Amino acid sequence: MANRSYLYSADSMPNDAGIPQQIRCVSEHNGDIPLAHKLMVGRGTTVVPSMIWNPPIGIAADYAGGADLLRDLLRVVGKGLEGDADFAACVARTTAHLEKQQARYFVLETGEIVSMTGDDPAASVRRLASEDIPDAVARAEAAIVGRNDDWLASVRADWERHFASFYSEALYFSFPG
Repeated sequence: MANRSYLYSADSMPNDAGIPQQIRCVSEHNGDIPLAHKLMVGRGTTVVPSMIWNPPIGIAADYAGGADLLRDLLRVVGKGLEGDADFAACVARTTAHLEKQQARYFVLETGEIVSMTGDDPAASVRRLASEDIPDAVARAEAAIVGRNDDWLASVRADWERHFASFYSEALYFSFPG
């Protein structure tokens, strides 16, 4: 079984009282937490209880802000990939799915990924929320305004790893409703 990161949307954040009433599946990615997932939870990032596992290893964030950030980065990445039909199809699938699954918040489930290291999962998620995600957002924001060309070139060269996640209404962990 592959370890995955899972991204959902919901109109409320998970909290100690329970999980949101309606949870929409957005995306899953094998093996790590891709740049796209980090950017989507990059606005108003907060650690929340997991909807799947017991420790507080979920991350919630503003849906609209994260989706806009990802779309802006995809636009500038695409300026160097105009002839790449696979990239264009990936962007079209991603943006259509984001519009369809729109809610107030993104909720990123990290349990399978953070458990791979042997480190404390809760500490790993706090570090992800306080260091890794803000760093990815800062790099993306700089690239969007033309101040991070080397990073942008590296993302463009390996765009599949960063953006070609599985987007679907049903993920390995789906919720009824």
